[in-house]
Amino acid sequence: MITRSAQYALRALVAIASEPQKKHGAQELARLIEAPPNYMGKLLKLLAVSGVLESFRGSGGGFRLARPASEIRLIDIIDPIDRVSRWSSCFLGRGDCTPCAPCPMHNHWKPIRESYIELLQSATLSDLPGAMHELISEGQKA
Repeated sequence: MITRSAQYALRALVAIASEPQKKHGAQELARLIEAPPNYMGKLLKLLAVSGVLESFRGSGGGFRLARPASEIRLIDIIDPIDRVSRWSSCFLGRGDCTPCAPCPMHNHWKPIRESYIELLQSATLSDLPGAMHELISEGQKA
């Protein structure tokens, strides 16, 4: 349900969370999770702007978590990239889809959307123990 970009971001943050005091370089993370290096840098900068990461320039620079993994919700990582919090439009693209005049998918999509958003809002980066190996393995399969 999330884009490849959000998958890269999630895998990179799991790697960063595994060594939270270390400053991680974009190239190092890209290699580790098998992501395009230039693209990884852009994703990490976006997450720094959104307050998930701290960015350090210069020699010895890199990225690290801006707060503990237990305080970083999955929506904090995924939303800046996928904009899932804005999934309020009609599933079928109708402009006039409302609870009073729903499209044929409205009542089916609404609870799925709400459940997905709730999961992303309640789960944190620290809820992914041991996920690094699995997330990297998934990246290698893709």
